[in-house]
Amino acid sequence: MATRVGSSITIRDVARAAGVSRGAVSKVLCNAYGVSPEMKAKVQAVIDELGYRPRISARGMRGSTYTLGVEIPNISNPFFPKIINGATAALSGSRYQLIIVPAGPDHDEDAEAVQVLADRQVDGIVVISSKVPPAWLEDLAEQIPLVMLGRHDPSVSYDTVVGDDLLGASLAVQHLYDLGHRRVVHLTQAQRGADALPGTPHGVRLTGYDEAVRILGLKSETVMVEPDQASARDGAMRLLSDLHEPVGIFAAFDELALGVLEAVGELGLRPAQASVVGYDDTEIASHPLMSLTSVNQSGTQMGAIAVRLLLERIAGRTEAVHEVITPRVMARNSTAAPLAGRDT
Repeated sequence: MATRVGSSITIRDVARAAGVSRGAVSKVLCNAYGVSPEMKAKVQAVIDELGYRPRISARGMRGSTYTLGVEIPNISNPFFPKIINGATAALSGSRYQLIIVPAGPDHDEDAEAVQVLADRQVDGIVVISSKVPPAWLEDLAEQIPLVMLGRHDPSVSYDTVVGDDLLGASLAVQHLYDLGHRRVVHLTQAQRGADALPGTPHGVRLTGYDEAVRILGLKSETVMVEPDQASARDGAMRLLSDLHEPVGIFAAFDELALGVLEAVGELGLRPAQASVVGYDDTEIASHPLMSLTSVNQSGTQMGAIAVRLLLERIAGRTEAVHEVITPRVMARNSTAAPLAGRDT
């Protein structure tokens, strides 16, 4: 049965629907001695009808598996390996191993990937995809320790680790302003469907950008593109092909920033004409041939903190913890003071 996104069936729901105690359901799940065939058939019928995942509850009965799961939206984003590296380093010397499951391009596949990890009876899960509904995570977190990474959720049953995206966006705008740019454009991914959920990183960065330009007395100007380098390149080409004044472009993440740099290069522009700031400070940003100014939010630190929080949950902590990473701008050659007057 497919995962029912938006809800998660618990052992309590099965017991209520079957008209039996939670203990009776547990006995059926672990095939305990003395359970009558009638009881087993009755409970199993409800499990099948509701789509309950019994192997999640069986995790606690069978003991620790010494595995932690990490769900990632895809394998192409260069920021995710930083998270994995941080998580792996934090587990060095312990008995725990990581299981990594990429999701797919469809909304439902993100929740499916998380459910796959739960069904493998991992001891805890780090969720990175911003498309997994918070209510669904709250239900699942009652059964297995969870940490949501990146999204600003006011959660109760699971922990969160985020960068201060409001501050990071403000720092990016301020960097361009301090260089002398008075036209600062934000290039970000289109906010629709699951990407428009409250608290998504790019949604918060968009809010931070709007607030920053308002405070500085600048005009808000946003370019929406699909979340890939090719779309960012096309959007930047439209923006820059008829350029009459210097512009600073703040891209929502480094992959989009690379697309902007591609357009800048094709049009023969210099950083003094079109300065570019990315976000995430991925490995390629510091490459001498790229030298991309980017906002660093320490993916390795995020991964390490996420693992620490999971191990605390496994050890018995129940109250929610919300960790925030302070970002900083790594200034490189993709940004420069704007050219004046006729030089533009």
